[in-house]
Amino acid sequence: MEKMLKQDEIDALFEAARTQTADGEPHEEVRARVVPYSFASAGQISTEQLRAISMLNDLFARNLTHNLAASLRTRFQVNLVSAEQIQFNDFILRIPEISYVASVRLEPLGALSILQLEMSLAPPIIDLLLGGDGKQGTLRELTEIEESILGSVMEIICRELTAAWQAVGLSFSFDRRQMLTQVARVISVNEKTLCLSFEIRMPHGSGLLNLAFPAVVANAILRRLTVDFGRGSRHPSETRALLEERVKRIRFGTSLQLPSVRVPARAIEELAPGSLIRFDLPARVAPLWCAGGQVLTAAQAVRQGAIRGARVERGVSAQEGNNA
Repeated sequence: MEKMLKQDEIDALFEAARTQTADGEPHEEVRARVVPYSFASAGQISTEQLRAISMLNDLFARNLTHNLAASLRTRFQVNLVSAEQIQFNDFILRIPEISYVASVRLEPLGALSILQLEMSLAPPIIDLLLGGDGKQGTLRELTEIEESILGSVMEIICRELTAAWQAVGLSFSFDRRQMLTQVARVISVNEKTLCLSFEIRMPHGSGLLNLAFPAVVANAILRRLTVDFGRGSRHPSETRALLEERVKRIRFGTSLQLPSVRVPARAIEELAPGSLIRFDLPARVAPLWCAGGQVLTAAQAVRQGAIRGARVERGVSAQEGNNA
């Protein structure tokens, strides 16, 4: 495998060449910096590749958080916790005895990856999809109906993986559930894999979602990420200027409103033309100008000809913004 030198390594080589003696032997200070090379470090994820992988999977985590939270109608938080290269045998040893393991097909490569969900997450997810409150259940094997329900969740996960990884041209499709004894047949146990771990938190449970890519896929992904990430970082100033120019054209819905107040239900029920409702607010409290649900500043309602407007009065504190 071709080794790419970093800038500090290139500088060290030039320094060594300049400090050689006339007979070609390096000085003692140069010889002291020589260290044995470990072939076990070959193919390890570089800092640049790890940064690019984190960016893609942070996008996946955010999308999965919003979409599954909407499907389950509850709080659902997904966070990337680690990305590492390990042997597939080490990945298998981490899988609990009772766990949900599925194979996922990667196109257009035609390879299979492994998706593993800790079984502690299965009962609350299934309970929510069946109309329950998402209570935690006992750790046990799934019935056929429960396995079918959880399979639909795996399809949602694969769809969000496809959306996040489309930048490298990969699509994910749910293949089938695999028994723990069959997992070693999907990927060679001695093969090095790219392992991604996500933490999932729910009101009544938490656990890990792990994804293992085979070496052939991991190498293709890492090469593509390195090229794309390097290309994207060549002109950061031009890219930033272009983004800022386009963002400034975006229109946001805004409103001028008083801070939220509580009104008795009886007062709302008795509303009639000419009714007067008293807000529990001092008369000196200024309205707040809000955009997209976020408070921008305090302002006063004004008129400019036939058009209404808002005159900015002052900035607002974080506490005022949270109470709006």
